[in-house]
Amino acid sequence: MANIAIFLADGFEEIEALTVVDLCRRASLNIDMVSVMGNLSVTGSHGIEVKADKLLEDVNFDEMDMLVLPGGMPGTTNLEKTEKLMEQVRAFDAAGKFISAICAAPGVFGRAGLLQGKKACVFPGLEGELKGADVQMSETTIDGHILTSRGMGTAIPFGLAIVARFCGEDAATELGKKIVFRV
Repeated sequence: MANIAIFLADGFEEIEALTVVDLCRRASLNIDMVSVMGNLSVTGSHGIEVKADKLLEDVNFDEMDMLVLPGGMPGTTNLEKTEKLMEQVRAFDAAGKFISAICAAPGVFGRAGLLQGKKACVFPGLEGELKGADVQMSETTIDGHILTSRGMGTAIPFGLAIVARFCGEDAATELGKKIVFRV
């Protein structure tokens, strides 16, 4: 079973993070909500307080199969300022391990130089942040070990793409039907 970490910083987009958590848990994937804020309580961009499962310093990155960055402001900025997280994002990329981001967060990958020659998408208007990428306008874009998506309205396709990565397309399609997504 896959182990996934989704990182929460104050100002994260609640729908983008919690939709991914919900869909992964419905698919029986292990996903930890990880706070980069030094305490388990993290407040989203719309004032919704969420209790993370663990703190950044408690994550064993060797056991993780995917890192997920939700968007939201200033959540995305706060994630990018977290050097320990960015070190791991760069290490995962270098090792070809899965990294995923939605909304403004794919810009973090772009600014880190991880998208050179890769297909990627981002929140409309932020395409310039995808340095070196072949910018796509699709809901969710997968290029090798990198998965990106455009925003809150694409959180379900993004989450289902993560499920498909670890459980297969049939499982993701079946989960989509169970939640009455595009039936």
